[in-house]
This record gives sequence, C-alpha cells and structure tokens, in this order.
Amino acid sequence: LRFSLEMGKQTEGALDITIYPVLTAWGFTTGSYQIPSEELLAEKMQLVGFEKVSLKDNTVSLLPGMQLDFGAVAKGYACDLIRDLLRDNGVTSAIISLGGNICAIGSRPDGGDFRISVQHPDNSNSLGILSLSDRCISTSGTYERYFVGEDGKEYGHILNPETGKPMQSDLISVTVVSEDGKLCDALSTSLFVKGLDGALDYYREHEGFELLLMAENGEVYLTSGLKDRFTLSAEYQNVPVNVIEK
Repeated sequence: LRFSLEMGKQTEGALDITIYPVLTAWGFTTGSYQIPSEELLAEKMQLVGFEKVSLKDNTVSLLPGMQLDFGAVAKGYACDLIRDLLRDNGVTSAIISLGGNICAIGSRPDGGDFRISVQHPDNSNSLGILSLSDRCISTSGTYERYFVGEDGKEYGHILNPETGKPMQSDLISVTVVSEDGKLCDALSTSLFVKGLDGALDYYREHEGFELLLMAENGEVYLTSGLKDRFTLSAEYQNVPVNVIEK
C-alpha cells in the first residue's frame, strides 16, 4: 500500500489504486461488462484519488465507499517475495512466471541469459526475445482484457484515472525491465496511461528500469539499456526500432 501510494505521487496519478469502484462500474471486476452511464461514472469518480487514502503506521482510513485495487502491483510484488524466498533457500537459477510478470533469478544453469519472449500485441506471436539475467519483467496492454460494447467499440481494462474511461493510448504494449518486480508491474500500467511521450519523459527523469514500448504506429521504442539485449523475431525484422537515450 505504501509503495502504491508513493507510485501514485511519482506518476502524477497515472497509477491510482482507488480506481476499483470505477472498474466495477465497467464490469472489469465481475465479468458483467457494460458501458456505464455518465451519471454512474461521475458518482464512482467521487471515490477516486489516491491522495484521499490516509495511511498512518499500520492504520488505513478510507472515505465511505472507497475500495482499493492492487491489480497493477500485486503480481510484481508476489514475484519479488517468491524470488527472495527462493534465494534465501539457496536457489541460484530459476524463472518465475505470474501471467505477464516474470522474474529471473541468476542466469540459466549453463551460464547464459534467460531468453524471454515478448508477445506481439496484435496476435500470439513473439515480437522478439529479451536476453536477461537477474531481472524482472512486466508487460501491460489492453489487447488481452477488453470487451466490445453495444456500440461496436472495444473497451480495454486500463482506465484513465482522470476520466474513469478506458485509456485511449498511442501505445499498445509497455514492457518494463528492472531488478524490482513491483516497480515493473506499477510502471507497465502507469506508463501505458501516460502514452509514448509521457513514458519516455518519465524514463529520462527516473532511474532503475528500462523500457520496450510498441506504439500504435507499429514502431518499437527501446531504451538504451536493452539495445543489445533485444532481438526481433524473424517475421518482424522490418519493424522500425528506435533506441532511446537518457
């Protein structure tokens, strides 16, 4: 909870764990998908705002009706806990996979890097391979969790905390690499909300992570720390790759 609130501040609200009532209004927490009325959305948005959460020592205070959603950090946090537990018990080579969140302990038994596939957002093919050791990875996008409304439009599960509506981003996939699994998880969601320019600005202003972004125009943006660690799959050799420096 402390980490999530701190990330809310750092990302200027792009990560907001109080979004749960709005997610429910859209049906993303229940599976009963619907396009909520503007009135219902306005009512639920009154409950959104990480700054409304009071945390003192181990006491949490919320406004009546507020609910917290740790979906953007929980799997990364779990990866960190599992990694630490395995390391404490003498494990020196392992890979942990929790649906979109992966954590590598050490390198492969043969000494080489783990080779981790990054899914192409438009299909189940591999966009390319990341070669990594002792790193965590998280990928976010709306291509796996969305519904088609009665109006025929697609509505993704990553909401804009400012509007309460599914994010219309110029990114279709955000992959974050770091030693910290919960940071990967939090940033893959919040940088999707920030969009391409916002994500790159955030990268230049903060340390401790690298990015692999796929934009709506089909181009890949790769931060310099991954330049020699990412290889496009054979069928995507013609995809433009832009290397981003600090």
